[in-house]
Amino acid sequence: MPQKYKLEYIWLDGYKPVPNLRGKTLIKEFPDFPTLDQLPYWGFDGSSTQQAEGHSSDCALKPVAIFPDPARTNGALVMCEVMMPDKVTPHPSNARATILDDEGAWFGFEQEYFLYQDGRPLGFPEQGFPAPQGTYYTSVGYGNVGHLARGIVDEHLDLCLAAGINHEGINAEVAKGQWEFQIFGKGSKRAADEVWMARYLLYRLCEKHKVDVEIHCKPIKGDWNGSGMHANFSTNYMRETGGKEYFEALMSAFEKEKMEHIAVYGPDNHLRLTGLHETAAIDKFSYGVADRGASIRIPHSFMENNYRGYLEDRRPNSQGDPYQIASRILKTISTVPLP
Repeated sequence: MPQKYKLEYIWLDGYKPVPNLRGKTLIKEFPDFPTLDQLPYWGFDGSSTQQAEGHSSDCALKPVAIFPDPARTNGALVMCEVMMPDKVTPHPSNARATILDDEGAWFGFEQEYFLYQDGRPLGFPEQGFPAPQGTYYTSVGYGNVGHLARGIVDEHLDLCLAAGINHEGINAEVAKGQWEFQIFGKGSKRAADEVWMARYLLYRLCEKHKVDVEIHCKPIKGDWNGSGMHANFSTNYMRETGGKEYFEALMSAFEKEKMEHIAVYGPDNHLRLTGLHETAAIDKFSYGVADRGASIRIPHSFMENNYRGYLEDRRPNSQGDPYQIASRILKTISTVPLP
C-alpha cells in the first residue's frame, strides 16, 4: 500500500563566499522508500537565495543523492543540484557539476567546528577566556568539554549513521568548544554530498538545543587553533602504483597551482594559515612526513608502502565547499602525466 513520504529537498544557495544550506519538504506517495530515479525534479524561488532575478526567478532542483531521515517518520533527505529552468544546464552556483568525478578517487574530509551559545563557544566563561589550549584535544570531563557538547556530538553521530552517511569518527579538538567529525567516500561527489548532509543534520539538531554551529575558520582571535577541513585524497593510481617519481611530480603540480587551491579552500584562510597553530603559511607550499605544519602531510604508511596510498591536504578550512575542494584537487592531479 502506498505511503506518504516527507522528502526534504536540500540544496546550496548562491551566497558568496560561503553558500548556505536550504531545504523544503515535498510530500509524495511511494510503495516503499523511494530510489533516486523515482524522485521528481522540483523548483524554488531563486530570487530569495541570490540565484535569480525577481523577473525570472525559477530555478530547478535535480535530486542527486537520497538518505533516510532518522528524525522523521517516512522521511528522506534529498541532496540536490541547482539547475537552470531547462533542467539541463547547471546553475552557475552549482559547484558539484564542476567535479571531474571518478569513483576511483577517494576523499576523506575532517570537518572541524565550534559549538556556540550566547555568543561564545560552549565552555567559555561569560568574561575572558578559559585555561589555555593543552587539555582539550580528545579530552573527557566536565572541565574540558562542559555539560552539553558531548550529547550533541554523540546525537549527531547517531543521526548520520542512521541516515547511511559514511561517518568515520568524532573527537574533541584542540580549542575548547571545538569538535571534529570525519566523512569518507569512494567517489568525490559522494564524499562531498555526505559532508554537506552531515552539516545539514548538525545544524538541524542544534536548533532544538538552542546552540549555533560556528564554522568560520578563525572565530577566536589570538592563541587558539582555527578550524580546518583537511582533505585526505587518493586515486587508483596513487593507491596501486604510486612511486617516488610520480609523487614528486604531483607535489610539483600542487606547488605550481598553490594559489588556485587557496582560492577555493575557504574564505578568510589568511587568518588561519599563518604558519602557527599546526598550519603552513598561506603563501607557501610544503610537504613532510607526519608534519602537521605542512601544506601536505604525508602519512608514514605512504612512505612505508613505496609512495603508495593517500595524502592529506591540510589547507582547506572549515567553511570550504567540499565540492569545490574535491574539484580543484582532481584538476591538479589530472595535469600530472602517468609515468
